[in-house]
Amino acid sequence: MPERKPLPYALYRAAQVRALDRCAIERHGIPAAELMQRAGAAACRVLRARWPKARRVVVLAGAGNNGGDGYVLAAEALAAGLSVRLLQLGDHDKLSAESAEAATGFARQGGVAEPYQGVPADADVIVDGLLGTGLTREVTGRWAAAIDAINAARAPVLALDIPSGLDADTGRVHGTAVRADATISFIALKQGHFTGRGQAICGEIHFDGLDVPPAIYGTEVLSARRVDWHKERELLPDRPRDAHKGVAGRVLIVGGAPGTSGAPRLSGEAALRTGAGLVTVATHPTHASLLNLTRPELMVHGVDGPDQLRPLVSRVDAVAIGPGLGTDDWGRALLDAVLALDVPLVVDADGLNLLAQDAQSGSPRRRDDWILTPHPGEAARLLGSSIADVEQDRFAAVAALQQRYGGTALLKGAGTIVHGPARRPPAVCSDGTPAMASAGMGDTLTGILVALIGQGLEPEQAATTGVCLHAAAGVLAAGGADRGMLAGDLMSVLPLLYAERRQR
Repeated sequence: MPERKPLPYALYRAAQVRALDRCAIERHGIPAAELMQRAGAAACRVLRARWPKARRVVVLAGAGNNGGDGYVLAAEALAAGLSVRLLQLGDHDKLSAESAEAATGFARQGGVAEPYQGVPADADVIVDGLLGTGLTREVTGRWAAAIDAINAARAPVLALDIPSGLDADTGRVHGTAVRADATISFIALKQGHFTGRGQAICGEIHFDGLDVPPAIYGTEVLSARRVDWHKERELLPDRPRDAHKGVAGRVLIVGGAPGTSGAPRLSGEAALRTGAGLVTVATHPTHASLLNLTRPELMVHGVDGPDQLRPLVSRVDAVAIGPGLGTDDWGRALLDAVLALDVPLVVDADGLNLLAQDAQSGSPRRRDDWILTPHPGEAARLLGSSIADVEQDRFAAVAALQQRYGGTALLKGAGTIVHGPARRPPAVCSDGTPAMASAGMGDTLTGILVALIGQGLEPEQAATTGVCLHAAAGVLAAGGADRGMLAGDLMSVLPLLYAERRQR
């Protein structure tokens, strides 16, 4: 299969993409029917390149413009000698002018549109042209039944613009959604492609700008930025040849209540592997003497409380607190001591849970120089909401976190989102693998983030770059597997990603 073209980094909401479409039509004189023709033709090219042996194509076409794209693809596939069945859902007597023109073109090629009666069992590829990006309500009735039938079929699925049932703005599923093997997005990428359920059900994402004039993109401010390691690695400064450990970043990691010593151990090694010159771990005295037996490069200190912590914070460039911290008096006292420091912070795990307790008591903390790194459960506690509320609109949730607590908020999950204090659109990481759904991955990310701050990156940039480095390390360490990876497996590949960067 030919290599995919690089995806754009700009992401938009569905209404913005419709505005871009109107701009191309009204200001630049491209007929709507011509844009539809280009979209269907582009989709057919992806289908033939992605599944070159496919001979029987089944297209499910709704009554909107998404269905019109399906008619064009069907006509193109017929012209290429493929067998095509086009199945209609919705009121096709009310097609838009351009969709009706596309339907006529399909008929001229000898195509016959049939009412939907189920998905044929002999399909080689199924094309989803049912609902498109305008969906805002739950999918029910025949539409839901058709989506379930697509998902039950054995044939791979190509979705036009977005899998039917997926919200283009939030990445949430409206009841049910097509699980596509590939999705082709037209004119602009949608932010819902890359977070929430989007990463799971879009499959391999392709893009075609339909040859619209570049000037149209100046009419809309992108709603989010896609980020990946390929781009973020360019932002890291090279280390001078005469560097020594004292200038490579001094960081402190605080955590590890009894029974959770592994969490700060993972964070500490990840910080070293990300390039920090000196890493100190402040942990509970019950296991401090054992913590670095397998990683002697860490400087480990047992601390009973803030008095023993204070000598460790002199001359540090950044502090991470939370991995395995616990929420008892020991953890609370250490968090309060760390929050009194005038140094950039990374707060994770039980550090976040303690911040949530403060917020619930009416005293939410705010800082400009910290990174908060919640997963959806921790985010729900910080916001006083539910996990379902967070996942319903991850962009809104991370914006609320940043507004309430200041600094940089980082909402973890498939399609991690970073929302900082600068006037920049939020960043969405498109790298990663389901193999990273494993204990300790968040602790590893905490170590990466604090190490990047220690090496001079501002917290917001450290968050964006660190998330991408973490995700790329997961992909490399997994080696194509979708499970069975340990958080510790990332350690050996982090330096390899830096070496790849220098060889670019």
